[in-house]
Amino acid sequence: MVKKRILIVDDEAGFTRLVKLNLEGTGKYEVKEVNHAPHAVQTAQVFLPDLILLDIVMPGMDGGDVVAELRKRPATAKIPIIMLTALVAKGEISENSVVESGDLRMLGKPVDMVTLTHCIESALYVDAKKGKHPVEENK
Repeated sequence: MVKKRILIVDDEAGFTRLVKLNLEGTGKYEVKEVNHAPHAVQTAQVFLPDLILLDIVMPGMDGGDVVAELRKRPATAKIPIIMLTALVAKGEISENSVVESGDLRMLGKPVDMVTLTHCIESALYVDAKKGKHPVEENK
């Protein structure tokens, strides 16, 4: 089985390390961590992930800026992105639910691994079956 590549971009190194260990522990994913948002676009262009997990609030460059830069480049323009945020208040998003907006998905932090894995699987596999997996077009 070919492992799917996931790029995690978050300024909290402990968070990215924990997610990396859990995802790689499934045997399904190869995971790369970036803890400085300004390095995210360059890393994505070299690593060419199948999916990006992206924090919204980070110093130097926020998640929205990273998305805008990724969408400008042909190699990264259509990579599925799951935005992660601790900014949503209780009631704005139900616990462990996924909000979809355009081509982005959003999960509130903290997120449990079952919910995160389900969201990743949905973005990578369910959408692919519907013919919506754009990453294959870029490779």
